[in-house]
Amino acid sequence: MNERIAAALGGLLLCAAAAAQDALPVIEMTSGFHRIEAEVAATDRDRQLGLMNRKAMPAQRGMLFVFPQENTHCMWMRNTFLPLSVAFLDRDGTILNIEDMQPQTETNHCARRPARYALEMNLGWFAQRGIVPGARLNGIERAPRPR
Repeated sequence: MNERIAAALGGLLLCAAAAAQDALPVIEMTSGFHRIEAEVAATDRDRQLGLMNRKAMPAQRGMLFVFPQENTHCMWMRNTFLPLSVAFLDRDGTILNIEDMQPQTETNHCARRPARYALEMNLGWFAQRGIVPGARLNGIERAPRPR
């Protein structure tokens, strides 16, 4: 396969991935008066793709990962270009811990206790708003069940 065809196919795959991500359901969540528009990754495929290949994300936008069971889930940043903060949440939406993650790294960032959800936002989003472990995010009940 020549380089031009390979580049075109790569571009088509990125467009397909972006289109698939655009189709994710979005729920509104809040922490106090802070509003979050959370794209929901509730399938294995969506959780694996996550925010990979994105170049920008609006300040109030994030991605909520819905896991089939509580566990000490871990996140990493392979093929993710945005610096992110991730909050691990229990089944009620209470933040267990928050981790900052650097782009394009494979360092594991894990829940300190069994978590049912993980919410990724732009780097520093939680700290800039004074949102800390123990805070509860409202709207988690709107998340679809994992598939």
